Amino acid sequence: MSSFFGFIGLGIMGKPMARNLLKAGYSLIVHNRSRGAVDELSKEGAESAASPKEVAERSDVVITMLPDSPDVELVYAGDEGIFSGVKTGSLLIDMSSISPVVARKLAAEAGRRGCDMLDAPVSGGEAGAIGASLSIMIGGKDSAVERALPIFQTLGKNIVRVGEAGAGQVTKAANQMVVGATLAIVAEALVLAAKAGVDPAKVRQALLGGFAQSKILEAHGQKMLDRNFKPGFRIRLHEKDMKIAMATGSEYGVPLMVTGVVGQMMTAMNAMGNGDLDHSGLVKFVEELAKKELDKEP
Repeated sequence: MSSFFGFIGLGIMGKPMARNLLKAGYSLIVHNRSRGAVDELSKEGAESAASPKEVAERSDVVITMLPDSPDVELVYAGDEGIFSGVKTGSLLIDMSSISPVVARKLAAEAGRRGCDMLDAPVSGGEAGAIGASLSIMIGGKDSAVERALPIFQTLGKNIVRVGEAGAGQVTKAANQMVVGATLAIVAEALVLAAKAGVDPAKVRQALLGGFAQSKILEAHGQKMLDRNFKPGFRIRLHEKDMKIAMATGSEYGVPLMVTGVVGQMMTAMNAMGNGDLDHSGLVKFVEELAKKELDKEP
């Protein structure tokens, strides 16, 4: 693989994703707002660029993994952005979780510059990024998805093209709604058990054998019991995704009442200074209201 593949955004998700591409033999040129991750990957064989523009100038394929819509817009359309250096025929892949409206706008601009753009947000958290087992939900042209498929197969396992530009972001919003609501109800169930004098660990074990079974109950329920809130996915980023879902619901006239309540729980956690905890830390909000912590006796 002689040509460069650009990767911009080396955070909790982006760094292990870029590392997996390096391990697979891709020649990477990387850029990140803070320098530490760039230096780390440079030692593993990546080259560095001073700006998104330089990444685009030196790459045929550019992947971005950024926190929010304004970050993505700046990296693509800013003065030193990707669009100012992109070559005709390049493939642009945004794997961030952003507004479907912004995704469609950027894809249209890419098209005007003779490039294909895919919105390809992911689910699976840090563990999925490290283990290359991400679920990837893709919006964009079939031909562009075919071109990107080897990259996606290096990063994930469940790879689905769900529609045209923006469709991937609509799917990610739906994913975050389900994950957020499940986190909240698992937290409520475990705190209820604890306050009622029943061992929440045994309640979780019992629920895993029935219809209440879920990956959230299995993995994040255990994190709640272990008080392990080291961020795999931060509450403040999940809150951002819930706001995207609410805005999308408003745009299309779909009432998202459960999503709204869970989003407000996450807003409260941010206000309490807990926004950088893993989203399983949502249990702390329920505990605060119930005056009962899972790891303390009645």
